[in-house]
Amino acid sequence: MAGFLPRQRRALPVPASGQAGGDGPADPLRLGRTMRLRLRDAVQALLADPSIVGLKDAPKLAAVVLYAKSRAPKGEMNDLQTSTWGAELGRWMGVKESTVHHKVLPVLRGSGAVHTQVVTDAKGHPTGLDCLVMPLWNAHHGSGAGHPLALTKAELATLLRLCEALFGHGWTPENKEPTPPGLLAGRTGKGAATDRLGLLLMVLNTRASGWLQLCGGSVKKREGRGAATLARLLGCSPSGARKVLARLTEAGVVARQRKATSTRMCGRGRVMLLPVACAYGRKLASVEAVSGPGSVFSARPNGAFGDHAPAGAAGALGTPGVGGAEDTEGAADQERPDGAELHADHASVVTPVVPPQLSGGFSGEGRGAEGRRPERASAGEDQAADGENAVAETGSPVAEGGPLRGEKPKESPVDERVEQRAAGAGTGGRPKAVGGGKAQQRRRVGLPADLCLRVALGPVSWLWERLSGWQQDQVEAAAKTELARLEGLLALPGGAPRLLADRLTDRLEETGGEALVTGPYGWLIRRGLVQRPSCSDRRCDDGIRLDTGTGCENCANVIHLRRARRARIGAEVDRELSGLSDGEHRRVIEERLREQAAIEAEDFVWRREQAREQQARRDAARVAAQERAEAERAAAAAAAGAVRQELVCADCGQQRAAGLCEACGYRRRTEALIVEAGMVAATWAADLTDAADVAAVTDHVREALAADIAKAQGEFMAMVEPGELDADPAGAASVLAFAALQAVEQAVPEYRSSALGRLGRTEEAEAEARRAYKTEQGRRWFKHNPHGADAVAAATKAADTARERTAQYLLAARLEQLREQAAARTKASGSAPWADRLPDLAARPLDDDTAGAVMA
Repeated sequence: MAGFLPRQRRALPVPASGQAGGDGPADPLRLGRTMRLRLRDAVQALLADPSIVGLKDAPKLAAVVLYAKSRAPKGEMNDLQTSTWGAELGRWMGVKESTVHHKVLPVLRGSGAVHTQVVTDAKGHPTGLDCLVMPLWNAHHGSGAGHPLALTKAELATLLRLCEALFGHGWTPENKEPTPPGLLAGRTGKGAATDRLGLLLMVLNTRASGWLQLCGGSVKKREGRGAATLARLLGCSPSGARKVLARLTEAGVVARQRKATSTRMCGRGRVMLLPVACAYGRKLASVEAVSGPGSVFSARPNGAFGDHAPAGAAGALGTPGVGGAEDTEGAADQERPDGAELHADHASVVTPVVPPQLSGGFSGEGRGAEGRRPERASAGEDQAADGENAVAETGSPVAEGGPLRGEKPKESPVDERVEQRAAGAGTGGRPKAVGGGKAQQRRRVGLPADLCLRVALGPVSWLWERLSGWQQDQVEAAAKTELARLEGLLALPGGAPRLLADRLTDRLEETGGEALVTGPYGWLIRRGLVQRPSCSDRRCDDGIRLDTGTGCENCANVIHLRRARRARIGAEVDRELSGLSDGEHRRVIEERLREQAAIEAEDFVWRREQAREQQARRDAARVAAQERAEAERAAAAAAAGAVRQELVCADCGQQRAAGLCEACGYRRRTEALIVEAGMVAATWAADLTDAADVAAVTDHVREALAADIAKAQGEFMAMVEPGELDADPAGAASVLAFAALQAVEQAVPEYRSSALGRLGRTEEAEAEARRAYKTEQGRRWFKHNPHGADAVAAATKAADTARERTAQYLLAARLEQLREQAAARTKASGSAPWADRLPDLAARPLDDDTAGAVMA
């Protein structure tokens, strides 16, 4: 990969600002704490803007670069803008110019993050591009100087110099000092923008000591805390951040270590930004780079002991603590490189870092003061190969009676654990952690246990064995989905597995057999399990009906039409151009077939447009009809309202009262509430089977409420000036009727509360309360102490609830009984004859309009 150092056992360089020796005060990476926090807040605020937060890393990095290159505000028309062009922005990001114009700038413009304007010369040729970062514009014109994005000119210049030192492409201006390339200037292509953005964010979150400030909380052991921290900075998954961290480590700008512990095991992992540490003049010990699979020598796991290195070899890279500003000398935090094998390759010639301190002469000698062999000769070799910086637990010790290194043991502890895992997994099962090993997702030798899947995947059993555990899970899920879909197409259930097996058999015959399938997973997911309809019928698969197993009639019709068209065109060519050779005859037929296909495609497009226009006309007509219906309903409602407004009051005869005047409406509501209050009082104070007793109670309630009404009306009349109500008799009647309604509304809840209290003391309510008390007291959690304070409190609460619920039920039931009795009496009495009603109507006073009409 371009820009990366060779993958070999070597000591990492100590880059600083793109060149060695950049530890002076003018070093762009030597930021003060205030400046670093200011720039960090600005970049994080930019990436957290709603117009940028959901974009990919390339547009995000472009927004950061354009923001750093923006001109500071000076009150001019072109302040806050950036002048650039596509090729230059691509060099900043490590991508091609076409990527900038197709995948970066359109995305930023579409989300509203950046506004661009093409700059042209006098002849109209484009010479550049003016860009305006809208979050920066909004920060200056909406939030004021206190916004994190509102950086000063000096702060923007510092951020730009930092970006130049990290990933600037370098340039040599005329009559000026050249700007050297940045640390990741040679890193181009896929993932370059992600690496550059990740390095910038890590530098801004790194203190003067060079140690990255790691996140807290629990993280996955496989990824590590460094990858989890970078994942939170970039907004990606920990696995993706682990890859970015590995690339930055290989590029020589990041070193990963683990703190040493008193037991000489690897402890908490740490991440050092080597350029930052060098910029602050930290003295760094040599740190071995991550070696790849093709290395001649396996990278020694840092911090491991045994025969990997002499006793005194220790490399320090910072002190304990994350991101501190302490001195970085003397610490021994080291981590195992990602590519280190489980066992170190014993090289024939090894250059020791310090003179060896061996006395016994064998490779597995311990490093203790005593001259005996080590307590555990296998320590330091049992490194886990599947996790980043993960150390597996040791197996059976080989000390005290075990064979020395070089001797052939009867059976290796590692082999024993492998055999135990194989025995524990079984066919179709998952492995278990045996003997201290880490449980992994291993592939299953046999097909899934589900009978349907075993039948469906039977033809590809050999391909199944070549899949990994994760791939087998994906294929199993895809097969289940396809089986469920096929079951929905069949008339008789149970035939989907056989159909899928036949499809896989046919696909293998097309390929030439399982031996010719180079990528089993891709073949199964994209070819073997996928239905290939040859026509518009969803039951068609390569011209075969899935439900019947016969040829697809629709495909046959299509083929028949194509053959008929070819025969017709061939006859026309024979008739019009006789004497052509076979090759020329075939060429003319093909040309006319293409012309006919183009005509049919154009006709199809025309018919589709016609159908769209007709649908649009139908939709418009439907909307117009709905609008007309709404208008007609509104007009009818207005007319009905006008007619209703002309009606006289049914009670007092007032003109234009819409059937009932305001005062009469209040009176009706007051009367209904009085009747309701009388019934509520009668539910507990009267014998419901005795109509006279019920009538006596209701009359008593009516008298009491009449007294309350009179009192309320008297209080109102006392507050009114004499003669004030004579000017508007109708208004005065409405006010008095409303006062009566309010008095009754205030009294009705009191009658209901009193009735519930009396009904709650009835025998039915008490019996229900006793049953609830005993039931709650007999709960299993109270059986050990049924008379305790908790049991008594819970039982009392349950009894009160049951009593209140019973009172409410009794009140509703008795009110319903009283209403039925009242309705029966009204129906029996019937309406009063006109001879009885006319005197009451004659006693009503006439208003002015009616009186004038009568006299006329």
